[in-house]
Amino acid sequence: MDERETIDSTAERDAATESAVLQLVLALRPAPITFAELARELDADRSAAAHDALERAVRDLSAAGLLHRRADLVLPTRAAVRFDELMER
Repeated sequence: MDERETIDSTAERDAATESAVLQLVLALRPAPITFAELARELDADRSAAAHDALERAVRDLSAAGLLHRRADLVLPTRAAVRFDELMER
């Protein structure tokens, strides 16, 4: 495996984790979810690497304007909720 394949694989795994996080947070709304609950639901508490991937996903989705993280709560933004509503039509 060359370096390019490793980069692509990592990016693909990160995107898959982001997708899983956003889908779960949106599916549970309006109920809030804590980061710890999110980790358990996504089996990210099984290893340090999985936990780090979840941390990155929440951080990156927050930076993209799709999630809010307040203390230990993880919540979808209004933009994420609106997009989800439009996709359900």
